[in-house]
This record gives sequence, C-alpha cells and structure tokens, in this order.
Amino acid sequence: MANTILVIEDDADLQQLLKEYLAGFGYAVHSEGAPEAGLNAIRSLSPDLIILDVMLPGMNGFEVCRRIRQDSQIPIIMLTARGDVMDRVAGLEIGADDYLAKPFEPRELVARIHSILRRSQQNSATGKGEFGSLRIDFDARAAVLNGKDVGLTTNEFNALAILARAPGKAFSRDDLMQELRGLDSESFNRSIDITMSRIRQKLGDDPKYPRYIKTVWGTGYIFIGQVSEDG
Repeated sequence: MANTILVIEDDADLQQLLKEYLAGFGYAVHSEGAPEAGLNAIRSLSPDLIILDVMLPGMNGFEVCRRIRQDSQIPIIMLTARGDVMDRVAGLEIGADDYLAKPFEPRELVARIHSILRRSQQNSATGKGEFGSLRIDFDARAAVLNGKDVGLTTNEFNALAILARAPGKAFSRDDLMQELRGLDSESFNRSIDITMSRIRQKLGDDPKYPRYIKTVWGTGYIFIGQVSEDG
C-alpha cells in the first residue's frame, strides 16, 4: 500500500507540482490550502507524513504544527520561504522532524521523505528496553516513564532509540545526523542539540545530573540508562 502524504500549502501551483511529482514516486498525495482544512484532513486520512508550509493564511505553520503535536506524532516536514536559522530552530522546537527552504529541488524533498519513512520503519525493530522507570517499546515506538507515555515525536523517538540500542556508546552529532536524516544535508549540529534537549525535558532528565542521556563534551551524546535485570 502506498504511503499517504498530506500537503498543507496555500500555493495552488506548488500543490499541483507536489501531487504530480510525488505520485511519480509511488506516494498517494492529498493537499489542502487552509490550515483548518488540513487539520481536519489529518483526522480523516491518517497520513504517514505531512508537508507543512510555514506561511499559511489565518494560522501560520508553526501554530498548525503545535496543534498537530497535541495528539499526533505523524512525521512533519516544514517548508519555509526563508533559509532563516531561527525558522529552522522554531520548527524543531515545536516538534517538526525536518525542514526545507523554498525554493527547493523536488528531488531533495523526495529524498527527505524517503529518509524519514525509512528510518521510522528501521527503528521499529522488535524488542523493548527497560531502564529503571523508563521503558522503551521499539514495536509501539513509544517511551514510557513511570507508566506514562512521554509523547516523543518521530524524530525524538528515533534519536532516543539510536542511543538506547547501544548503551555506553558515544555518538557524535554527525553520527546522529546521518542516522536520523540519512542525508549529507546542510543541517547544522544545533538541530541535534535541540532534539536531545527536548527528549531530556520530556524524560525529566537533568543535563547536569543525567539518568539517561549524557553529553560527551566535544563529541556528542551517550545513553547511560541502567538496564533493568528483568528488562
């Protein structure tokens, strides 16, 4: 079955271009030009990935992303009219999985879509990890702390899964960028730091006295959670 992609973009010409181009790669594409219509379409379509423009009428893409993240972890790629670092940071901080500045090469968008969907499937490997009060379910793609789902985004779960599958191994920011994106992109290392910061916040993990993710200064990150004897 083809993966379904929802495009929320008010530029009719770009909508049509994306529909035709992505269909050529086997994706089923549905598009909406208004934010509310896009949010309604998520409920009716249950898409596998969302392409979300930042500049939308009535409600900007950042607010749409926030509303999506209130009850859904569907992967989101944001489109911004500027290659502004602050736009990228803002998108990551509210839970977007990737971003692309306009104008963009459609083939690059396809590569990013393919990468996100492929990484999501690869990180669904069978198994569970028990680390004290933290339980990572790789099948359900969920992290549960003290019996409560902490609500990680797709990108956040993927990052945590990479670290947790190799406790004690230090991953550089470049290693993590390659694992998460699968692309030699122009993304800056700070995006990894933002992702790790968000994971720590959701896990209640103090960077100064970490229980799960430790910063290796000058290198990257390492998972230090203690494996439970029955985990």
